[in-house]
Amino acid sequence: MKIKGMRWWIVVLVFLAAVLNYVDRQVLSVLAPTIQADLGIDDREYANVLNIFLVAYTLAYLVSGKLVDRMGTRSSTLLFVVWWSLSNVVTAWAQGMRSMSAARFSLGLGEAGIWPAASKIVSEWFPSRERALAIGFYTMGATVGATVAPYLVIPIAVYDYPANMPWVNSLFGHGTGWRMAFLITGIAGLFWVIPWLLLYRKPRDSRFVSKAELELIEETATSTPAPEGKPWSWGRVLRFKPLWLLLVARLLTDPVWYFYQFWFAKYLNTDRHVAQDGLTITWVVYAAAGVGSLAGGWLSGALIKRGATPIKARLWVMLGCACLMPISPLIAKVGGLHVTMVLTGVTVFAALSWLINISALIVDVAPKHSLGTIFSVVAAGSTLGGIIMNMIVATMVSGPSSKAAGFLDVAFKEVLGPLLELVAGQGYGPWFWAMAFLHPLALLLLWFGGIARPAQKP
Repeated sequence: MKIKGMRWWIVVLVFLAAVLNYVDRQVLSVLAPTIQADLGIDDREYANVLNIFLVAYTLAYLVSGKLVDRMGTRSSTLLFVVWWSLSNVVTAWAQGMRSMSAARFSLGLGEAGIWPAASKIVSEWFPSRERALAIGFYTMGATVGATVAPYLVIPIAVYDYPANMPWVNSLFGHGTGWRMAFLITGIAGLFWVIPWLLLYRKPRDSRFVSKAELELIEETATSTPAPEGKPWSWGRVLRFKPLWLLLVARLLTDPVWYFYQFWFAKYLNTDRHVAQDGLTITWVVYAAAGVGSLAGGWLSGALIKRGATPIKARLWVMLGCACLMPISPLIAKVGGLHVTMVLTGVTVFAALSWLINISALIVDVAPKHSLGTIFSVVAAGSTLGGIIMNMIVATMVSGPSSKAAGFLDVAFKEVLGPLLELVAGQGYGPWFWAMAFLHPLALLLLWFGGIARPAQKP
């Protein structure tokens, strides 16, 4: 039996995996005020929990790309989804900062792998002119997951379990609501496995793909780098110049998106005095991110159809995004919450349109046989940038901690001590200013670094 447009059904499955990925990730951020109060975790410890997740994410990126290239997209994606779903289930039994950190570390080990796997799935299933749109579509799954997370987890967390489900309350006791949020969202991921195992194969091995669609998938684009061959060694991967340009560019710009995922709800709670149940307003952020994901992918695809090379098309869209980011400081300056959310929506729209196109750039310039590895190393720059952002923002919004410094605090004080002292206690304002300049700086790096020039063989 043939399924019309099978490649789009495949990307729908990846989209759903991304939804689950971000729902599981956002449970902690959405319920942070409640969980912090329940477990006695202050803002610096909260930042360390986030960073433990991102450290695991970074380490997993370096390994998961190789796993994708070696195991193939079907088996590796299955492994990642099952791993992070079980990790989220285990988080329901966290009793303090250490056990929460351990659970989030495990979650990070699993969640990172879906992104290099997804990029390779797109390279296997889509011609170059459709890749940015496909990447935009599955990335929109992340924003949809983040959008619906408050509406899913807050009702679960505030439900009256002692009165209505005493047996559940007896299972968990203290903090039953937020613990159930982790348990239920984790279990949901295990149901995704069923359609994945039934439907996913490579295009040539799939009985659902028509001959016409297979020919479309396998059309050769002039910009496609290097034919299939043996995966590169680590040494050859690390000598590939575009890898370093893209890694630094993501290190600079991805912290903007991480900030909106991990800290913006807390900013609204502390600086704008939005109560826990009012934080559902963050749907605006994730809706804007979803629209930006699709729009960024569609626009670069439209430019390619008009004759632009894939790399030039991505860079033109990224230029437009960089021009929007300087409105970021206004978010912290304007008085009304509604105006704040509109300005936030514009900046998030631009940030995600940028992210889609820089992700497509990786697919454009990397040889397919080593795409998973190259994508994962570049993405490690993303999580490193997120870790640095978490430490800087935590220092900005909190005074001296009354608790002993963790190893991450000590390490960052050694590396970034003068900067941390400069911004300590300044609040969120300086970070909104920093976000105005990160994307323009990264674009200059990519352009003058020669990302648009044909890559030399390493």
